[in-house]
Amino acid sequence: MRVVDLSKILAGPYVTMSLADLGADVIKVEHPDGGDPTRGWGPPFQGPDATYFLAANRNKRSVTLDLKSPEGQEAAHRLIATADVVVENFRPGSSLARGFDYRELSARHPRLVVLHISAFGESGPLRDEPGYDMVAQAAAGLMSLTGEPDGPPVRAGYAMGDLGAALFGTIGVTSALVERERTGRGQYVTTSLYESLLALHVNWATGYFATGERPTRLGSGHPSLVPYQAYPASDGHFVIAIGNDAQFRKLAEVLGHREWADDPRFATNRDRVDHRGTLNTELDAVLTGATVAHWCGLLKDAGVPVTPIRALDEVYDCPQTEALGIVRTTDHPDAGPLRQVAFPVNFRGERPPVRSAPPTLGRHSHDVLAELGYDEAQISRLLDHAPHRTQKD
Repeated sequence: MRVVDLSKILAGPYVTMSLADLGADVIKVEHPDGGDPTRGWGPPFQGPDATYFLAANRNKRSVTLDLKSPEGQEAAHRLIATADVVVENFRPGSSLARGFDYRELSARHPRLVVLHISAFGESGPLRDEPGYDMVAQAAAGLMSLTGEPDGPPVRAGYAMGDLGAALFGTIGVTSALVERERTGRGQYVTTSLYESLLALHVNWATGYFATGERPTRLGSGHPSLVPYQAYPASDGHFVIAIGNDAQFRKLAEVLGHREWADDPRFATNRDRVDHRGTLNTELDAVLTGATVAHWCGLLKDAGVPVTPIRALDEVYDCPQTEALGIVRTTDHPDAGPLRQVAFPVNFRGERPPVRSAPPTLGRHSHDVLAELGYDEAQISRLLDHAPHRTQKD
C-alpha cells in the first residue's frame, strides 16, 4: 500500500504513522519552508526537529513540495496517482481543499481512499472553524469533566481530540480498504476531533441522556464506581480501583474496618456512589497513616486492584514496559539513536518494526520524484526554488 500524507500537526500524521507501522509506504508531503509546523514545536529538540514531530512521523519518507504552486500541485497529483490512500486535514474552503477536492480525486482515481480530518466535522455551524486539540477538548465537553470539583476545567494530559480522531481515522481507512477489496471502489472517509471526543464520552453520554443532569468534575474519581480514584498516603498518592462489592469487602478487611462492608451507606456500589464524600473522608483518614508502598503491597496481596502512580521515568524503567518490548531504538541521521514507542498491537506475538527514524525535511524528495518519472533537470527545477535545499537519501 502507498499512502500520501498531506496532513500536518498530529491527528493526520498519527494515522499515517500507524499505517506505516503496519507496512505501508508512506510519503509525507511538506512545504519546503519549514515543513510540518511540529518540527519547530519545542523544546525539547533531538537533532534538528522537535520531539513532538519525532513522535508521529517514523517509518515515512519526506518530500518537499509547494502545494500552492502549479509545479508542486502537478507533482503531488502525479504522486497521488500512484497511491492507495491520501490523508489530509486541509481547512474547509481553503485553496488547498479546493485543489485536492475528494470528488475530483475520486473521479480521477476510483480506487483511491481519501481520509479528511477536520476540527468539527463536515456539516453544521462550526464546520469551517479551525481548531487545535485544546479547542476541541473545550468545545466537546472533555475539559468540563476533567479536574478537581472545586478547581478550574483542565485539559487532558494527552491530546485526546487529535489522538481520538487519529484512531477512528485509522479504523475508517482500513475499513475502506477492506471494502475496496470487495467492490473495487475507493471511499471518502471523514472524521473530526469533535466527533471523536463525543464518541469517547461513552458512559458520560449515556448517563446524561438517562438523567438530563449536567455531570460535574470528579478529579480522578469515577462517576459510577466508588472507591475508584487516587488516594493520599503519607508519602504520595496511589490508585484504588474497586469494581465490585467483594473487592470492597476485601479492602475494608485490609484497612481494619470490616464494618464498612455491612454499613448501609457503603454495602453496595450504589450506596457508595450515593455516599462518595463520606466514604472518601473515611478512606483518607486511614490511608494517610502509611506509605504508598505499604498499602500497595497489602492490598495487592489481598486481590484488591491497586497501583502506585508512576511518572514517565518510572514507566520507562518498569520491568513490565521492558518485558513488552514496546520501546524500540532506531538511528536518526542527525540525532543518533532515537527511542520510540512502537505500535501497540502484536500479530502472532510479533510487534511491527520501527523500520526508520522520522525523516529530516525533504530527505527523500529526489528519490521519490525520480520514482515518479522526473528527470534530473526537472527534479532540480522543482527543488532548487525551495528555501531549504533537499538532499538525496
